[in-house]
Amino acid sequence: MKTFTTSLLFLASASSVLGHATWQQLWVDGVDQAKTCVREPLSNSPVSDVTSKDIVCNAGTAAVAGICAINAGGEVTVEMHQHNTRDCSEEAIGGAHHGPVIIYMSKVDDATTADGTTGTWFKVAEDGYDAATGKWADDILNANCGKRTFTVPSDIATGDYLIRAEEIALHAAGSSGGAQFYMSCYQVHVQGTGSATPTGVSFPGAYSATDPGILINIYNGVDVYQIPGPDVYVSGGGAAAPAPAPVASSSAAAPVASATAVVPVASSSSAPVATSAPAAVETSAAPVASATSTAIASPIETSVASPVETAAPVTTPVDDEYEDCE
Repeated sequence: MKTFTTSLLFLASASSVLGHATWQQLWVDGVDQAKTCVREPLSNSPVSDVTSKDIVCNAGTAAVAGICAINAGGEVTVEMHQHNTRDCSEEAIGGAHHGPVIIYMSKVDDATTADGTTGTWFKVAEDGYDAATGKWADDILNANCGKRTFTVPSDIATGDYLIRAEEIALHAAGSSGGAQFYMSCYQVHVQGTGSATPTGVSFPGAYSATDPGILINIYNGVDVYQIPGPDVYVSGGGAAAPAPAPVASSSAAAPVASATAVVPVASSSSAPVATSAPAAVETSAAPVASATSTAIASPIETSVASPVETAAPVTTPVDDEYEDCE
């Protein structure tokens, strides 16, 4: 049995060279915002120290000019890929990097300057492990071309926020410091009529290297997996009841476009699939870039079915910076 487990760990380590990834694009109510408001990591290497400031928005990331406008109660989709490409034939995160997907939000005074260390982060979505199917959250992510859709709480106050999307790879988490954290932060402005300001956790500080969902040997069999962090916040101030793991889809349906979107120019890609809501209808509307860097504007619809991808506001890592390493 020990030899078998050791072999699995060796195979996981060997396959991890193919698996590193970053969260890159954002969608707002089905409209592709590309990389307009993401603080894109400098490489696809993970963070492993939960006490480091890098655990907030990743190593070496900086604020960008763009802010994506989102609606309280609306849908937002975050998108992950291994390289600087949106090729759905490649797994979003590969190499058996099994683990949970977690999404947080934090209200800030100015999304273009906040570093995420002084506010409070409340959890808005999470997926873990489904023992009935043997599926991890990354399996669902890969089936949906790297996309995970969540609903913005309808009662939160208008203002600037940071969104923190995260996948924790547990293939080497059998020893302390072995878990790998892949996260990116997005700069958004929430518009709504609510006044709630949910409390949550701080980064660093939310996680410990010995938390049961972080220090775990997933090759010994997992019956119940404890997702790190607080409970998911739901409108009204309560915590969401545990939801069943989403079912992987072999085909991706397009969501409905919002009439109010954002600042960016969209890039071409397949449309996101919500893991907790029914698939909707594809749209051909694409937002157009604003003349000002931080202004939030309504998009101008075009008849172009496939928008042209534009460069990110920050220096976009080239594939040479996206290492295939352990």
